Amino acid sequence: MSTNQTGGCDHVHTHLKAGPIDNHTCHCSVCKGVTGQDTTHVVFFRHADVEVDNPSLLKRQPFNANNPDGPLELCTCGTCGAPIMLDDKQHRIRVIVPNLMGYDPASMPATYHAFYDPATGVPKPSDGRPVYEALRPDFVWPQPS
Repeated sequence: MSTNQTGGCDHVHTHLKAGPIDNHTCHCSVCKGVTGQDTTHVVFFRHADVEVDNPSLLKRQPFNANNPDGPLELCTCGTCGAPIMLDDKQHRIRVIVPNLMGYDPASMPATYHAFYDPATGVPKPSDGRPVYEALRPDFVWPQPS
């Protein structure tokens, strides 16, 4: 993946300084509710590796309406409303959903399925990528930056 990619909207741009620390297809109910997608391609970066050129224009809201004090905030453009990123209040990660946040999904492909729950009745993914009930077992949350 090229680290000189830029996403965002006409008012707020994000710039990647390094590659991702995690790429997955998320099956969780929160992502489904926020994006309206059956599954969501999610890419984690270390917090300091995603720069924002106009942070004062960001409108922040809780990512998980059922956990409004949780660590993740959905950041949208305060001018046009476009989704820009998820920001971690603990400064560990920033999250990009490539197809919604101005990035080429093919440049940062998902490597596994996360938060798959067979109780939903949705068939288990069969595309050859590993399927987990949470993040991949070897994922380690980075230290805050």
